[in-house]
Amino acid sequence: MTIQYIEHNGQRQYAIVPAELYAELVEKAEMLDDIKAFDAALSNDEELIPHEVLQRIIAGESKLKVWREHRGLTQMALCKQTNVAQATIAQLETGQRTGTLAVLKKLAHALDVDLDDLVVL
Repeated sequence: MTIQYIEHNGQRQYAIVPAELYAELVEKAEMLDDIKAFDAALSNDEELIPHEVLQRIIAGESKLKVWREHRGLTQMALCKQTNVAQATIAQLETGQRTGTLAVLKKLAHALDVDLDDLVVL
């Protein structure tokens, strides 16, 4: 492989490399950037949203119900943790009620999610 250098004042300033090598280096640099971004995402303390949870939410299921079931809780167990009536939780899950900010905050805290993860936009 032939590499040519362009010098200025006796120091190498540029390297001229074959196009094939250049393409390989660009590909490796992009891969390294992807790996760094992935590692940064994993080192973040935030929980990654599981694919199953995301798919169910995208399909239109109640965010509250999806997160509750993902956490392995029944409506009654969530009721006991939050002191929110089971009927209220059921109505929130079916969309019959929207819920107050205070109730939604309690539920989000009990499910260990951000309030944004429960609010329907």
